[in-house]
Amino acid sequence: MKYTRWIIWPLLAFSVSSVQAKDYPFAAAWQQLLQVSDKLQASVQEVHRAEAEKHAADDLNMPSLSLNGSYTRLEKPLELDLRDLNPIASLDPSALPPALGGAIGAIPGSLFITPFTEQDVFRSSLQAMWPIYTGGKITAAQGIKAAHVAEKEHEHELSTRDLFVQLVDRYYAVAVSQALVDTRGQLVESLTKHASHAEKLEQQGQIAKVERLNAQVALENAKVDYTSATRQLEMAQIALAKMLHERDVVTQSQLFMLANPPAISQLTSLTLSQHPALKLLEAKEAQAQGLVTLEQGQYHPTVFLYGNYTLYEDDSLFAKMEPDWMVGVGVKVPLLSRDGRSGKVEAAKSALLQARYTKAQTQQDLSLLVEQSYRQLLQAQEEVNSLQLSMELATENKRLRDIAFSQGLSTSIEKVDAELKLSAVRMQELAAQYRYIQAYARLMAVSGQLDEFIGRASLTQEKS
Repeated sequence: MKYTRWIIWPLLAFSVSSVQAKDYPFAAAWQQLLQVSDKLQASVQEVHRAEAEKHAADDLNMPSLSLNGSYTRLEKPLELDLRDLNPIASLDPSALPPALGGAIGAIPGSLFITPFTEQDVFRSSLQAMWPIYTGGKITAAQGIKAAHVAEKEHEHELSTRDLFVQLVDRYYAVAVSQALVDTRGQLVESLTKHASHAEKLEQQGQIAKVERLNAQVALENAKVDYTSATRQLEMAQIALAKMLHERDVVTQSQLFMLANPPAISQLTSLTLSQHPALKLLEAKEAQAQGLVTLEQGQYHPTVFLYGNYTLYEDDSLFAKMEPDWMVGVGVKVPLLSRDGRSGKVEAAKSALLQARYTKAQTQQDLSLLVEQSYRQLLQAQEEVNSLQLSMELATENKRLRDIAFSQGLSTSIEKVDAELKLSAVRMQELAAQYRYIQAYARLMAVSGQLDEFIGRASLTQEKS
């Protein structure tokens, strides 16, 4: 439905139109918002980051393999002098026979020295390590990352529901603002005719000047109100268009009300069983429980397999003596540490209790939110129903005042007052219908029934 309306009175004309605007039923607007919302895209990236961190934690069960290389410059090469070993070192040359002592003394000293390494040592190897028991630390860390993913997913769902309620507010603000413009425009049209009629009656001497002035003042005030309503409509359209990343938007879904309100027991049950805020806190509770297990695991030993394979080493006696590969099993038992393990365990337990208490408080808050929104829904519905009788009265009063004024049996003040009362009732009804839509949207969002609201909005669009 195109919101195009021309209101014409002497020397003044207003046009509220949507030129080259895109028609948007509420369902289409919601799908558009899901695609273009920067807030939701940022939330999606948070989920992706958490998933990537979870995948990284999965690798904690895998062995590690590293390529190591080194160059070492020694103060001097490692050498062994046989003369420093027994029994040669313990011999007294003066106690030996002269022939034997002379023979030993004639041997060059270099023949007694055995080099083990060069002064420059080059080395490279492959080293592997595979933890096979960590006291539950790896499993706890992986569980924390998985719960973190769930937390971000539920935060995304919360952002989606908040954005849904915001869209309802902006979308139907346009519909209400347009209806207000129409109501103000109708009042201007009616008062324009009345002012013209009053001027003719004054010229004929049938009414006093004050009554004609009253009609003109009422008309000018109505024009000001119409201009204000037009500006409000423009701002509402701009806000909705910016939200949908469009240049101009025309709404098609109209305000609606249900014949029967939803059952509050069902709304409360759905909210407390599946609301993402509660699921988020459950994920935080799982993270806190994992943190307790992780910190308690610091008291347990760590068992691991390890291995080393030499790829390159220099040509020395020491290298020939060392084996090319080795494998084994290692164990690390923590005895004393400076990281405050007991304090960390207590802190983790406190975080677990905090998550549980916060969840219990959130359940109470959500129950209260359902109760408040439900009563706001009923109150708005009661206002609309009561205003229907007021609308009939104001309409009939205006009709009678029109007849009476045309016959000179009523004053201009009375006729203008009837016009203003009818317009005021219409605006009160629109405001109540808008509050009804807002309360209904909050109820559907908090209970996770977004599709239910979209279906209702689609029905009103089809009927219109």
